[in-house]
Amino acid sequence: MKPTLFILAAGMGSRYGGLKQIDGLGPNGETIMDYSVFDALRAGFGKIVFVIRKDFEDAFRKAVLSKYEDKVPCEVCFQSIDKVPEGCTYAAERAKPWGTNHAVLMGRDLIHEPFAVINADDFYGKESFEVLAEFLRSVEGKKNEYCMVGYRVMNTLSEHGSVSRGVCVTDKDGYLTDVVERTKIEEVGDKIVFTEDGVDTVIDPHTPVSMNMWGFTPEYFDYSFEAFKRFLAEHGQELKSEFYIPTLVNELIKAGKASCKVLDTTAKWFGVTYSEDRPQVVMKINELINKGVYPHKLF
Repeated sequence: MKPTLFILAAGMGSRYGGLKQIDGLGPNGETIMDYSVFDALRAGFGKIVFVIRKDFEDAFRKAVLSKYEDKVPCEVCFQSIDKVPEGCTYAAERAKPWGTNHAVLMGRDLIHEPFAVINADDFYGKESFEVLAEFLRSVEGKKNEYCMVGYRVMNTLSEHGSVSRGVCVTDKDGYLTDVVERTKIEEVGDKIVFTEDGVDTVIDPHTPVSMNMWGFTPEYFDYSFEAFKRFLAEHGQELKSEFYIPTLVNELIKAGKASCKVLDTTAKWFGVTYSEDRPQVVMKINELINKGVYPHKLF
Protein backbone atom coordinates (compact mmCIF):
# COMPACT_ATOMS: atom_id res chain seq x y z
CA MET A 1 0.00 0.00 0.00
CA LYS A 2 1.32 3.43 -0.88
CA PRO A 3 1.74 5.98 1.95
CA THR A 4 -0.63 8.91 2.36
CA LEU A 5 0.29 12.60 2.46
CA PHE A 6 -1.62 14.56 5.12
CA ILE A 7 -1.47 18.32 4.53
CA LEU A 8 -2.25 20.72 7.38
CA ALA A 9 -4.02 23.64 5.73
CA ALA A 10 -6.31 24.93 8.48
CA GLY A 11 -4.07 27.77 9.70
CA MET A 12 -5.70 31.16 9.84
CA GLY A 13 -2.79 32.88 8.09
CA SER A 14 -2.89 35.70 10.63
CA ARG A 15 0.71 36.81 10.09
CA TYR A 16 0.44 36.58 6.31
CA GLY A 17 -2.82 38.52 6.20
CA GLY A 18 -4.91 36.14 4.10
CA LEU A 19 -5.59 32.59 3.03
CA LYS A 20 -1.97 31.87 2.12
CA GLN A 21 -2.81 28.20 1.53
CA ILE A 22 -4.50 29.09 -1.77
CA ASP A 23 -2.24 31.95 -2.83
CA GLY A 24 -0.87 31.35 -6.34
CA LEU A 25 2.92 31.63 -6.34
CA GLY A 26 3.89 29.60 -9.42
CA PRO A 27 3.77 30.89 -13.03
CA ASN A 28 0.30 29.38 -13.59
CA GLY A 29 -1.08 30.22 -10.17
CA GLU A 30 0.34 27.12 -8.47
CA THR A 31 0.21 27.12 -4.68
CA ILE A 32 2.97 25.79 -2.46
CA MET A 33 0.65 22.85 -1.82
CA ASP A 34 0.62 22.09 -5.53
CA TYR A 35 4.39 21.68 -5.49
CA SER A 36 4.16 19.44 -2.42
CA VAL A 37 1.54 17.26 -4.10
CA PHE A 38 3.61 17.08 -7.29
CA ASP A 39 6.71 16.06 -5.32
CA ALA A 40 4.71 13.53 -3.29
CA LEU A 41 3.22 11.85 -6.34
CA ARG A 42 6.56 11.38 -8.04
CA ALA A 43 7.99 10.05 -4.77
CA GLY A 44 5.28 7.36 -4.63
CA PHE A 45 2.54 8.64 -2.32
CA GLY A 46 -0.87 7.25 -3.21
CA LYS A 47 -3.45 9.49 -1.50
CA ILE A 48 -3.69 13.10 -0.32
CA VAL A 49 -5.73 14.18 2.72
CA PHE A 50 -6.19 17.84 3.61
CA VAL A 51 -7.33 19.32 6.89
CA ILE A 52 -8.86 22.75 6.37
CA ARG A 53 -11.35 25.15 7.92
CA LYS A 54 -14.94 24.53 6.93
CA ASP A 55 -15.51 28.20 6.11
CA PHE A 56 -13.15 28.18 3.13
CA GLU A 57 -14.02 24.75 1.78
CA ASP A 58 -15.57 26.12 -1.43
CA ALA A 59 -12.61 28.38 -2.21
CA PHE A 60 -10.21 25.54 -1.41
CA ARG A 61 -11.93 23.03 -3.65
CA LYS A 62 -12.02 25.50 -6.53
CA ALA A 63 -8.45 26.81 -6.18
CA VAL A 64 -6.63 23.63 -5.13
CA LEU A 65 -8.46 20.33 -5.41
CA SER A 66 -9.82 20.97 -8.89
CA LYS A 67 -6.27 20.83 -10.25
CA TYR A 68 -5.45 17.25 -9.38
CA GLU A 69 -8.30 15.39 -7.72
CA ASP A 70 -8.68 13.40 -10.97
CA LYS A 71 -4.98 12.42 -10.76
CA VAL A 72 -4.82 11.11 -7.19
CA PRO A 73 -7.42 10.15 -4.55
CA CYS A 74 -8.07 13.22 -2.36
CA GLU A 75 -10.06 13.64 0.84
CA VAL A 76 -10.83 16.60 3.06
CA CYS A 77 -11.43 16.85 6.80
CA PHE A 78 -12.07 19.89 8.98
CA GLN A 79 -10.46 21.37 12.08
CA SER A 80 -12.53 23.43 14.47
CA ILE A 81 -12.47 24.36 18.14
CA ASP A 82 -15.42 22.15 19.03
CA LYS A 83 -13.89 18.91 17.71
CA VAL A 84 -12.87 17.49 21.07
CA PRO A 85 -13.37 14.05 22.67
CA GLU A 86 -16.74 13.43 24.29
CA GLY A 87 -16.85 14.69 27.86
CA CYS A 88 -13.98 17.18 27.45
CA THR A 89 -14.56 20.87 28.13
CA TYR A 90 -12.78 24.07 27.17
CA ALA A 91 -13.05 27.84 27.65
CA ALA A 92 -16.05 29.31 25.84
CA GLU A 93 -13.93 32.35 24.92
CA ARG A 94 -11.46 30.22 22.94
CA ALA A 95 -11.01 31.81 19.47
CA LYS A 96 -8.81 29.34 17.54
CA PRO A 97 -8.30 25.57 17.28
CA TRP A 98 -5.82 23.60 19.32
CA GLY A 99 -2.67 23.45 17.20
CA THR A 100 -0.87 21.07 14.87
CA ASN A 101 -1.49 17.77 16.62
CA HIS A 102 -5.17 18.58 16.99
CA ALA A 103 -5.17 19.10 13.20
CA VAL A 104 -3.52 15.69 12.75
CA LEU A 105 -6.18 14.08 14.90
CA MET A 106 -8.84 15.22 12.42
CA GLY A 107 -7.58 12.61 9.95
CA ARG A 108 -8.12 9.67 12.29
CA ASP A 109 -11.08 8.20 10.38
CA LEU A 110 -9.56 8.71 6.92
CA ILE A 111 -6.02 7.35 7.21
CA HIS A 112 -5.21 3.70 7.95
CA GLU A 113 -1.73 3.36 6.44
CA PRO A 114 1.70 4.93 7.04
CA PHE A 115 1.38 8.66 6.43
CA ALA A 116 3.37 11.86 6.21
CA VAL A 117 2.36 15.16 7.78
CA ILE A 118 3.37 18.50 6.30
CA ASN A 119 2.37 22.15 6.49
CA ALA A 120 0.47 23.62 3.55
CA ASP A 121 2.58 26.76 3.36
CA ASP A 122 6.09 25.25 3.56
CA PHE A 123 8.13 24.38 0.47
CA TYR A 124 10.04 21.22 1.37
CA GLY A 125 11.68 20.15 -1.88
CA LYS A 126 11.81 17.02 -4.03
CA GLU A 127 14.51 15.18 -2.06
CA SER A 128 12.65 15.45 1.24
CA PHE A 129 9.59 13.71 -0.15
CA GLU A 130 11.76 10.96 -1.62
CA VAL A 131 13.44 10.07 1.69
CA LEU A 132 10.13 10.36 3.53
CA ALA A 133 8.30 8.05 1.11
CA GLU A 134 11.12 5.51 1.29
CA PHE A 135 10.95 5.44 5.09
CA LEU A 136 7.15 5.08 5.14
CA ARG A 137 7.25 2.18 2.70
CA SER A 138 9.77 0.48 5.00
CA VAL A 139 7.43 0.63 8.04
CA GLU A 140 4.26 -0.70 6.40
CA GLY A 141 2.72 -3.24 8.78
CA LYS A 142 4.88 -2.04 11.68
CA LYS A 143 4.07 0.12 14.67
CA ASN A 144 5.74 2.88 16.67
CA GLU A 145 8.46 3.62 14.11
CA TYR A 146 8.24 7.28 13.17
CA CYS A 147 10.45 9.78 11.38
CA MET A 148 10.91 13.46 10.73
CA VAL A 149 12.88 15.33 8.10
CA GLY A 150 15.40 17.50 9.93
CA TYR A 151 16.49 20.86 8.51
CA ARG A 152 19.37 23.01 9.75
CA VAL A 153 17.93 25.97 11.65
CA MET A 154 20.04 28.41 9.59
CA ASN A 155 18.24 27.17 6.47
CA THR A 156 14.75 27.78 7.84
CA LEU A 157 14.61 31.45 8.81
CA SER A 158 12.56 34.33 7.44
CA GLU A 159 14.15 37.69 6.71
CA HIS A 160 11.00 39.42 7.88
CA GLY A 161 10.38 38.19 11.41
CA SER A 162 10.68 35.36 13.89
CA VAL A 163 9.60 31.77 13.21
CA SER A 164 8.49 28.77 15.30
CA ARG A 165 10.54 25.58 15.10
CA GLY A 166 10.85 22.28 16.95
CA VAL A 167 14.51 22.25 18.05
CA CYS A 168 15.86 18.69 17.99
CA VAL A 169 18.51 16.56 19.69
CA THR A 170 19.56 13.22 18.17
CA ASP A 171 21.60 10.25 19.37
CA LYS A 172 24.61 8.75 17.57
CA ASP A 173 22.32 6.64 15.37
CA GLY A 174 20.28 9.59 14.19
CA TYR A 175 17.20 8.97 16.33
CA LEU A 176 15.39 11.84 17.98
CA THR A 177 15.95 12.03 21.74
CA ASP A 178 14.35 15.40 22.44
CA VAL A 179 12.38 18.09 20.63
CA VAL A 180 11.30 21.40 22.11
CA GLU A 181 8.99 23.84 20.37
CA ARG A 182 10.55 27.30 20.24
CA THR A 183 8.04 29.89 19.12
CA LYS A 184 10.37 32.84 18.44
CA ILE A 185 13.58 32.09 16.51
CA GLU A 186 15.35 34.76 14.47
CA GLU A 187 18.72 36.04 13.33
CA VAL A 188 20.07 38.81 15.54
CA GLY A 189 23.29 40.27 14.18
CA ASP A 190 25.52 37.33 13.28
CA LYS A 191 23.81 34.94 15.69
CA ILE A 192 20.63 32.86 15.72
CA VAL A 193 18.64 33.14 18.93
CA PHE A 194 15.34 32.00 20.36
CA THR A 195 13.44 34.08 22.89
CA GLU A 196 11.57 32.58 25.80
CA ASP A 197 10.18 34.48 28.79
CA GLY A 198 12.00 37.56 27.55
CA VAL A 199 15.42 35.85 27.55
CA ASP A 200 17.46 35.40 24.35
CA THR A 201 19.39 32.12 23.96
CA VAL A 202 21.94 31.56 21.17
CA ILE A 203 21.69 28.28 19.23
CA ASP A 204 24.14 26.69 16.78
CA PRO A 205 23.21 27.43 13.13
CA HIS A 206 23.49 23.70 12.28
CA THR A 207 21.02 22.62 14.96
CA PRO A 208 18.41 20.31 13.36
CA VAL A 209 14.86 21.57 13.58
CA SER A 210 11.48 20.21 12.67
CA MET A 211 9.67 21.90 9.79
CA ASN A 212 6.61 19.81 10.60
CA MET A 213 7.53 17.15 8.06
CA TRP A 214 6.78 13.91 9.88
CA GLY A 215 6.17 10.27 9.11
CA PHE A 216 3.87 8.12 11.26
CA THR A 217 2.19 4.74 11.36
CA PRO A 218 -1.58 4.78 12.05
CA GLU A 219 -1.53 4.00 15.80
CA TYR A 220 -0.21 7.56 16.22
CA PHE A 221 -3.85 8.66 16.00
CA ASP A 222 -4.72 6.60 19.09
CA TYR A 223 -1.82 8.12 21.03
CA SER A 224 -2.97 11.55 19.90
CA PHE A 225 -6.55 10.98 20.99
CA GLU A 226 -5.56 9.95 24.52
CA ALA A 227 -2.96 12.70 24.81
CA PHE A 228 -5.46 15.32 23.66
CA LYS A 229 -7.86 14.33 26.41
CA ARG A 230 -5.06 14.80 28.94
CA PHE A 231 -4.13 18.10 27.32
CA LEU A 232 -7.67 19.45 27.60
CA ALA A 233 -7.96 18.38 31.22
CA GLU A 234 -4.86 20.43 31.99
CA HIS A 235 -5.04 23.29 29.48
CA GLY A 236 -8.62 23.37 28.19
CA GLN A 237 -9.51 26.58 30.02
CA GLU A 238 -6.53 28.44 28.56
CA LEU A 239 -7.26 30.68 25.58
CA LYS A 240 -4.02 30.23 23.63
CA SER A 241 -2.56 26.84 24.63
CA GLU A 242 -1.70 24.54 21.69
CA PHE A 243 -1.39 20.79 21.28
CA TYR A 244 1.83 20.45 19.26
CA ILE A 245 3.11 17.44 17.30
CA PRO A 246 6.66 17.70 18.74
CA THR A 247 5.28 17.67 22.27
CA LEU A 248 3.55 14.31 21.79
CA VAL A 249 6.43 12.77 19.82
CA ASN A 250 8.78 13.80 22.62
CA GLU A 251 6.46 12.25 25.20
CA LEU A 252 6.28 8.95 23.31
CA ILE A 253 10.05 8.77 22.88
CA LYS A 254 10.75 9.46 26.54
CA ALA A 255 8.16 6.85 27.57
CA GLY A 256 9.85 4.27 25.33
CA LYS A 257 6.68 3.80 23.28
CA ALA A 258 8.05 4.92 19.91
CA SER A 259 11.22 5.82 18.03
CA CYS A 260 11.67 8.68 15.59
CA LYS A 261 14.40 8.59 12.96
CA VAL A 262 15.67 12.00 11.87
CA LEU A 263 16.07 11.98 8.10
CA ASP A 264 18.91 14.42 7.60
CA THR A 265 18.78 17.14 4.95
CA THR A 266 20.82 20.22 4.20
CA ALA A 267 18.05 21.55 1.95
CA LYS A 268 17.06 25.17 2.34
CA TRP A 269 13.44 25.51 3.34
CA PHE A 270 11.36 28.41 2.18
CA GLY A 271 7.81 29.47 2.81
CA VAL A 272 5.44 32.38 3.24
CA THR A 273 5.34 33.18 6.93
CA TYR A 274 4.94 36.92 6.34
CA SER A 275 3.53 38.79 3.32
CA GLU A 276 7.00 40.23 2.72
CA ASP A 277 8.27 36.67 2.06
CA ARG A 278 6.12 36.28 -1.03
CA PRO A 279 8.33 37.88 -3.73
CA GLN A 280 11.33 35.82 -2.67
CA VAL A 281 9.33 32.58 -2.77
CA VAL A 282 8.09 33.40 -6.28
CA MET A 283 11.69 34.03 -7.36
CA LYS A 284 12.95 30.74 -5.88
CA ILE A 285 10.20 28.74 -7.56
CA ASN A 286 11.09 30.27 -10.90
CA GLU A 287 14.74 29.41 -10.32
CA LEU A 288 13.81 25.75 -9.73
CA ILE A 289 11.70 25.73 -12.89
CA ASN A 290 14.59 27.17 -14.89
CA LYS A 291 16.86 24.42 -13.52
CA GLY A 292 14.41 21.77 -14.69
CA VAL A 293 13.43 20.59 -11.21
CA TYR A 294 9.77 21.38 -11.97
CA PRO A 295 7.87 21.78 -15.24
CA HIS A 296 6.50 25.21 -16.10
CA LYS A 297 2.97 23.90 -15.53
CA LEU A 298 2.49 21.27 -12.82
CA PHE A 299 -1.02 19.97 -13.50
